[in-house]
Amino acid sequence: MNLISGHLPWSHTLPNPPTYEILQQDSYCDYLVVGAGMGGAAISYRLSQEGANTIIIDKRTVGGGSTHANTGLLQIANDKSLTSCMNTFGERAGVLFYSLCHGVLQDIHKLQNELDIDPRIVSRSSLLFASSSEDVPALREEYDNLRAHGFDTEFWEENKIASVYSFSKPAALYSQGDAETNPFRLVHGLVAKAHSRGVRVYENTEALRYEFNEDGVICHTKSGRIIAKKVIFAMGYETQEMKKDRGALLINTYAIMTRPLKEFPKWHEQSLIWETARPYLYFRTTHDGRIIAGGKDEALTDPQQREVRVLSQSQRLLSEIKNLFPDSEGVELEYSWGALFGTTHDGLPYIGPHPKYPHCYFIEGYGGNGTVYSMIAADLLTDTLAGKHRPELDLFSLTRSAKP
Repeated sequence: MNLISGHLPWSHTLPNPPTYEILQQDSYCDYLVVGAGMGGAAISYRLSQEGANTIIIDKRTVGGGSTHANTGLLQIANDKSLTSCMNTFGERAGVLFYSLCHGVLQDIHKLQNELDIDPRIVSRSSLLFASSSEDVPALREEYDNLRAHGFDTEFWEENKIASVYSFSKPAALYSQGDAETNPFRLVHGLVAKAHSRGVRVYENTEALRYEFNEDGVICHTKSGRIIAKKVIFAMGYETQEMKKDRGALLINTYAIMTRPLKEFPKWHEQSLIWETARPYLYFRTTHDGRIIAGGKDEALTDPQQREVRVLSQSQRLLSEIKNLFPDSEGVELEYSWGALFGTTHDGLPYIGPHPKYPHCYFIEGYGGNGTVYSMIAADLLTDTLAGKHRPELDLFSLTRSAKP
């Protein structure tokens, strides 16, 4: 599956990443992780903390797939608002989802001091602005629900926004506790630390087929078999080639990264910025003074068409930066890309077992908060594999109704 197009930004930030050998012999493990992107890196790291006998494989290199297109926003809030989650799943389930995101964000912050490869995790505030005056009542309801359930957020009026940003919007929610990261360095940092604790890592090792037996799974590769008690599939959007989830939707998304700015615009705390419109635009900064903008989501096309669309969509995203920050003089593109992006009809990721795949679990962190979802999945599945019941998995069931 062709996952990404265009000129990608992250590899220049880690020019000599760790490399790992190709599997060349039969191997045995308790847990086989298939996929070394964000989901696979997160679960491998957590399993290594428990001293589990683990192997991770990838048909590419570590972080060689969708990680290159990840824009590294880490948020408590999600594409689906708390209010919408409460309306769809009920108050208890909706609050549980947001509470899981809040809890794992606190754990993610700790990774800055735990990994040997600096993941460049920086604490950030967030601004969710009303795209139009018609969105203000829903934004105020979201504020009321967030505050009622203990989430730290403020409702800002138009004059408050204009006082600390280059732009003015009808209203916004200002929140603390979010973060940004370099996703490529984060994935490599997680895998490298897991490897140092004994996790065996094999790159350029493709799983060709599986045997599902009573006591485990046999994974066949070109140069050897892996006999595992359990398998965790963390293949990202390519999971849909293996099994089609009724509630999953694949689309194209686009992003840009500017050259470093000589002078930064009026941008309060260099917060993460996004909007109420759907599909939405989002903006963040980098440690070296660049701006990342993303969005312009559209229906899935073939990779050749997406490659062409990168050119026009990147110019539109650059215009969005200039419109939002008219004081960002001389802003220039350096990187622009398009990528396959997965979401779900009901707004929640897929995490857990599937009845057609015995001894297996799936991590499908689909949605705009995918890195956070991967970390949630790692916590839930690590506990589950250790024999601890985690009822939260019911919320992310692969067999739940596909209705929004």
